[in-house]
Amino acid sequence: MRHSASLLFLTALPVIAQMPCERLRLIALSDTAVTSAEEVAAGVFRFPGTPAGAPGPGLPVFCRVAMTLKPSADSDIKAEVWMPLTAEWNGKLLSAGGGGFVGSISYGAMAAALRDGYATASTDTGHVGGNATFALGHPEKIVDFAYRAVHEMTVKAKAILTAYYGRPARYSYWQGCSTGGRQGLMEAQRYPEDYDGIIAGAPANNQIHLCAWRMALLSAVIKDPARALSPAKIAVVHDAILAKCDALDGVKDGLLEDPRQCRFEPETLLCRGSEQESCLTAGQVATVKMAFTDIRKKNGEFIYPGLVPSSETGWLLPGNAREPGGLDVGMFQYIGRQDANWDWRTFDLEADLALAVKNGGFMEATDPNLAAFKARGGKLLIYHGWADGGSGGAISPVNTLNYYSSVLTKMGPNQSNWLRVFMVPGMQHCGGGPGPNQFNAVAALERWRESGVAPDSILAARVVENRVERTRPVCPFPQVAVYKGTGSINDAGNFTCKVK
Repeated sequence: MRHSASLLFLTALPVIAQMPCERLRLIALSDTAVTSAEEVAAGVFRFPGTPAGAPGPGLPVFCRVAMTLKPSADSDIKAEVWMPLTAEWNGKLLSAGGGGFVGSISYGAMAAALRDGYATASTDTGHVGGNATFALGHPEKIVDFAYRAVHEMTVKAKAILTAYYGRPARYSYWQGCSTGGRQGLMEAQRYPEDYDGIIAGAPANNQIHLCAWRMALLSAVIKDPARALSPAKIAVVHDAILAKCDALDGVKDGLLEDPRQCRFEPETLLCRGSEQESCLTAGQVATVKMAFTDIRKKNGEFIYPGLVPSSETGWLLPGNAREPGGLDVGMFQYIGRQDANWDWRTFDLEADLALAVKNGGFMEATDPNLAAFKARGGKLLIYHGWADGGSGGAISPVNTLNYYSSVLTKMGPNQSNWLRVFMVPGMQHCGGGPGPNQFNAVAALERWRESGVAPDSILAARVVENRVERTRPVCPFPQVAVYKGTGSINDAGNFTCKVK
């Protein structure tokens, strides 16, 4: 393949002379211009846009390489590769995914990886700015965003670090959430040779269908303000759900281990007289029901799953918004309709979904056949917060389980030696929320890939003001954390993972 010729040349020799950082500007890579290569002194680096005098991320000495990739005539993909000094390098590559429509390099995630001793890479996916305007009249840029930019970045990053260190990375890993989760699944599906292990958090793997669901929900509420829920009304819904379902998992802790077991009926909160803060109007009840309901076409064909009880802690339906989220409007305005003047109020679920799929359906990472990734020893760790529900970026956790189920249907029921899904009670979109939501997925993935020890649970913590408030094991689906019956419910040691 033309784009991998340089990598093949560099890795063909068993021993390669190390190339000083500054000389990496001279490296010849197909369809690539290395625009800068410099050694950055310890503590000097500042994130782009950081105000003068603001503290930096405190990075060690590293080699920073910036490049522009042009795999098509209309491509303009920016990417960076950061590499610690040879003595500090752990021998691995950890690439960082993006969010939304991306449009920038994930410097924060790169900084975290570098501090832990990894070489790291990230890309803006071919455009600047986190909206979809790049897609108007630029079909090749949609391809770059969909999958090409990440793959091209990965191939070139491997070539660069091989030149710098004189040897290739022992292992290459991917970590991303939301769009970054979709990018990870796309890599496993399209380019199984790129990464040895992939962490895909809350993956927006069928991004167009997701945007269609959110557009339908939010546009309905914005067009009829009487259907909107204030934060106080959302709290009423949440309290009612906990009152009905919190104890179903055996412990009252403000978390639902499997919210699908909660049979909550919003009608029970209907105001019996004039509207009060403690009840919902008929329009508000309709909104809650719509949020929890799968969306389908008129003929009954499934489009996207609804949210689950406990996700309401992150709802914004729609606050004071005058239009749906920019991600959703942009998907249909610039990718589907290809019309900067398109009015979101004319959104037609089936027609606009079909147009967006026609112009960008290849961005959806829904292929369940991961046999090639599995065959080369790849490990795939997927996680999703059960409380994912923020209207600006909500991704139904049921969607992740639907994809997982599709893989098992395609490849057989016993895939736990390379694929595991972890559902996180109380965690919102990619973090936050009332439940334990901080955990080291990278360490779990590395131990799995490098030592063959599969993660039977991952320790998660809820940290408030630098204090650990609660720990809990996060279990591989379909297991959940079950209280042993004694000891603090805030201590992970008093829970075990079981199928209930």
